[in-house]
Amino acid sequence: MTEFTIPGPIEANSTVGLLRAACPQAWQAYTEHAFVDQIAKGTLPAPCFRHYLIQDYLFLAQYTRAFALAVYKSETLADMREAAGAVDALLNTEMKLHVDYCEKWGLSEDDMLATPEDPANLNYTRYVLDTGMAGDQLDLLVALAPCSCGYGEIGARLLADPNTVLEGNPYRDWIEMYGGEEFQEVSRAAMRYIDRVAARRIGDDPAQSPRWPQLKGIFTKAVQLEAAFWQMGLHASS
Repeated sequence: MTEFTIPGPIEANSTVGLLRAACPQAWQAYTEHAFVDQIAKGTLPAPCFRHYLIQDYLFLAQYTRAFALAVYKSETLADMREAAGAVDALLNTEMKLHVDYCEKWGLSEDDMLATPEDPANLNYTRYVLDTGMAGDQLDLLVALAPCSCGYGEIGARLLADPNTVLEGNPYRDWIEMYGGEEFQEVSRAAMRYIDRVAARRIGDDPAQSPRWPQLKGIFTKAVQLEAAFWQMGLHASS
């Protein structure tokens, strides 16, 4: 699935692009995980996908809290508005859309809210929140980046890959959602947001900043936790 140019919203010279290039093995393990490959082929067992959907809904609640924290951590009104807009979109649009999608898989919102968070979910979301609490706005955004930007790359790649099975694939809607232009723009907007904050805090050449090793460490850990989230789905048996 890597024999063609990988499309997606991540520009090589962006902050996220540089961070991705700094952890190629971890990034590949995340974006080309067996869970993703089975979605592309339509072979992922339905119980695995349902478990993932439930945990993804619970993840979205914590993801929203992280953007609420980004409002507090922001230095400018423009950044506050950006983060507040993400909170509003997540709470009032994205989570509703997720519930509607999950209903097609026989899952109600009450079902999902009654399910405990999986340890992989707890590890990831609390890492992001802890990073944001201990650090500044840039630390938090870097910890959040593998989600929106990574899903954008995955969706674009799967949709463009001639090996992806769309006809008769029960996960076609998922592929088309993350590969579609609306989510691609969400990913591009996230990259631009991070670039603006990075330019203000560490300059126009992030890799030359004394903070770069720390930011690489935050990003790499978040990428690894994303891969563990996929693995959580594969481990689900019912």
